[in-house]
Amino acid sequence: MYLVGAIVALILILDQALKIYIKTHFVPNDVVPLLGDWFVLDYTENPGMAFGTVFGASMWHKLALSLFRIAAIIGISVFWIQQARMGAKREFLVSIGLILAGASGNLFDSMFYDFVFPYDPCVDFNHLQGSGIFTDCGIFGQIETRHTGFLLGNVVDMFKFNLFWPDWMPWLAGREVFPAIWNIADASITTGVLLVIFRQRNYFPKRRGRKKRVASEETPSESGS
Repeated sequence: MYLVGAIVALILILDQALKIYIKTHFVPNDVVPLLGDWFVLDYTENPGMAFGTVFGASMWHKLALSLFRIAAIIGISVFWIQQARMGAKREFLVSIGLILAGASGNLFDSMFYDFVFPYDPCVDFNHLQGSGIFTDCGIFGQIETRHTGFLLGNVVDMFKFNLFWPDWMPWLAGREVFPAIWNIADASITTGVLLVIFRQRNYFPKRRGRKKRVASEETPSESGS
């Protein structure tokens, strides 16, 4: 359990350290190649869910999303502790820990970043149509901008794949394979979820073994009848 906790803490530290570095060393929409042109660092922020998905424009939409994150983090933490006490496999605990670390990392952004870093309402990722908050952005005129405050901040994103489907691909030709911009927290959540989905039989071998034993015990009685 301590090892898993250390992994979760490491992911949180890396996620927050990178986000703070991006916020203090880059300007919005800066693009830096990481692996050629196909994998780049592209600094942006989003007011919604993972991978830039927007939940809604009102303050209550954003607040509901943050409260849901808090409830999910509490629920995952309780489940994680229960599974550890029951002797669950370490890999399963790591998977749950990855989800917990990612959810916590993005929650920290929305909780504190509006108080720690300067807020520029005229930056494009702070525009939010339907918010009802209008800001004078000079030559751009009156722009609707997002709500700010505790649990209302943006999530910092920075990684992007510049990969496109080939021209011969029906319906998808020329479109981006994965257009979202993401961060370490998003990657951690996705990795944890995929591990739980594809490795669940390895995580719960006793249940599978129990089913086999029940099936083998029922077979003789059926043949005898």
